[in-house]
Amino acid sequence: MAKRIVIIQGHPDPQGNHFGHALANAYAEEADEAGHEIKRIDVARLDFPLLRSQEEFERGAPPEAIREAQEAIRWADHLVIFFPLWLGTMPAFLKGFLEQLFRPGFAMAYPEGKMPKKLLKGKSARIVVTMGMPAFFYRWYFHAHGVKGLEQSVLRFSGIRPIRETFIGRVEGSSAGREKSLAKLRTLGRQGR
Repeated sequence: MAKRIVIIQGHPDPQGNHFGHALANAYAEEADEAGHEIKRIDVARLDFPLLRSQEEFERGAPPEAIREAQEAIRWADHLVIFFPLWLGTMPAFLKGFLEQLFRPGFAMAYPEGKMPKKLLKGKSARIVVTMGMPAFFYRWYFHAHGVKGLEQSVLRFSGIRPIRETFIGRVEGSSAGREKSLAKLRTLGRQGR
């Protein structure tokens, strides 16, 4: 069954020549070939300020680039978020984008006297993280703490599930290893997962 998929490229370098970009392209090409509808958000190319207060987060108007991203995510069945591991978690620019994006009224509703309502139910996600260290080491030794925060405090909190992870380690390694990772993302793209 065809899905509506939004690919969020979270690498902060707008030049787009990193391995994470190649992985996102491989996923998108196969997904498109398989009949899935694709929209892309390249966070590094968006213009938005960082949020600096609770008031701004709760009541401020999102910038145009953020409103467009919110509309794309409302449209989607599935999100695929790509980013490199920086200091154990996502780059700060991606975090700033997510803070702007997942505002009250878009991700959650807070009816007075009731439990918060998750507004993004029915969507699934995959998080694809590239890193220099071996992926098993990040998962085993560091317990993937930077990714767990994104999963639990942002995606699940707003109703997105299931959430799957793909960790790709040793990105500066062998060309055979890179080809294997690209093949894996092509398969996931074809499946819309």
